[in-house]
Amino acid sequence: MGRIFTAFRAFFGTLFNGETASKVRDALSVPGLVLEPPRPQTVPKPVEVSRPIEAKPQQSEAITLLATLQREARLVDFLKEDLSNYSDEQVGAAVREIHRDSKSVLDRFFAIKSIRDDEEGASVEIPAGFDAGRYRLTGKLTGAAPFRGILRHHGWEATRCELPAFTGSESAAKAIAPAEVEVQ
Repeated sequence: MGRIFTAFRAFFGTLFNGETASKVRDALSVPGLVLEPPRPQTVPKPVEVSRPIEAKPQQSEAITLLATLQREARLVDFLKEDLSNYSDEQVGAAVREIHRDSKSVLDRFFAIKSIRDDEEGASVEIPAGFDAGRYRLTGKLTGAAPFRGILRHHGWEATRCELPAFTGSESAAKAIAPAEVEVQ
């Protein structure tokens, strides 16, 4: 408020009084005097506090697959079971369901198909520059490709890989199947 009052006094004093006008002119013509507009007071910006992003619990894709095979086909139960006390007929009946349900899981997640469409036992030619990740050559291997041989297994490949996202807690990340408790 004091500067505004001083500015009005200087303005009107300069306007109506010659002596004041002379003094203001002399004051303004002092060498080295730099007139800068007053700097506004800077208001400090609020400091953003960065909160650490909580990492979502992760589950291995292998455990996700095992958990799904257990939940939908009871595969782990079957593989961990001692089958010596069961007859072949009982095991066979259980295997049919496990086979059907496991196949369904693999088809849904991976859309598995044959690498070769030829019948097993058919004569096939493997071209030069073949991918060793897609073909395993066995037997008497001599010379350079192309190779001719008998197809012993058509191979498998996944045409997609779509596993469900894990939404559980960190402590459940390695759980394949939860313990089931019937409350009475």
